[in-house]
Amino acid sequence: MQFSVQSSERSGRTVLTVAGELDVHTAPELESTLGPLTRLAGAAVVVDLTAVKFIDSTGLGVLVTGLKHVREHDGSLDVVATTPRVLRVFSLTGLDAVIPLHATLEEALPSA
Repeated sequence: MQFSVQSSERSGRTVLTVAGELDVHTAPELESTLGPLTRLAGAAVVVDLTAVKFIDSTGLGVLVTGLKHVREHDGSLDVVATTPRVLRVFSLTGLDAVIPLHATLEEALPSA
């Protein structure tokens, strides 16, 4: 599966839709898109990992760094994940208690 990161605006948030395997080879592509967003004052970012079937520690590191930066700039970072393998990695690392996880994109977006 080809790796991709698509950016869009929805309900006042920047949504990054990620597809493919998020690992040491592809994490820099996510970081190049996510990094600048997380340094904006008050940025509200949702990373949709619904189409990600595998994530390694490098991919998690990009998300943790992004979370650190948005918090420093009074923003927010939420993650949408449904794949059991991806959810298990978040659970095993304890990141499910640190990064807000959602089952759907709609759940991650503010109510209208």
